[in-house]
Amino acid sequence: MELLDVMLERRSTRKFNDEPVSKSELDKILAAALLAPTSMNRKPCNFMVVERKETLEELSRSKDHGAELINGADKAIVVIADTLIADTWIEDSSIAMTYMHLMATELGLGSCWVQIHLRSRDGTDSEGVVRDILKIDDHYRIVGILALGHSDDIPSPHTMDDIDKTKIHFLV
Repeated sequence: MELLDVMLERRSTRKFNDEPVSKSELDKILAAALLAPTSMNRKPCNFMVVERKETLEELSRSKDHGAELINGADKAIVVIADTLIADTWIEDSSIAMTYMHLMATELGLGSCWVQIHLRSRDGTDSEGVVRDILKIDDHYRIVGILALGHSDDIPSPHTMDDIDKTKIHFLV
């Protein structure tokens, strides 16, 4: 598939079936994350792969809305960034998340970005909730969680007609 085709195909998947994500598929997704560019090549991101069903269920309650789908995923990748290495942790983590999303699509997998940064559960910061579940050190920040799995319910791809070209402004 060409890159533009992958971008058109990539959709957020919120329902997963029971087919496991293979080690080969997971390795390719993690390789994509590690290949993602970072500011000054500092590479502050780490990737915590969660496979244990009980932990996935805990993570599915990490924020008030939108995390429930993690409970149905085969795996989740929690993207954390070391703030002692880079102050561009949000940008660096976001690029890595996007690369993983695209690779998952290329492999025919469903994925969904679950935002954690600036979210809450019952008034408690979601980063703190995830930090407690996974025992993450305080100098790491958590942008999000990528839920992964096979799905029978992947939304239809976008088309070039979906592009809103009014968002493009040429300066002359």
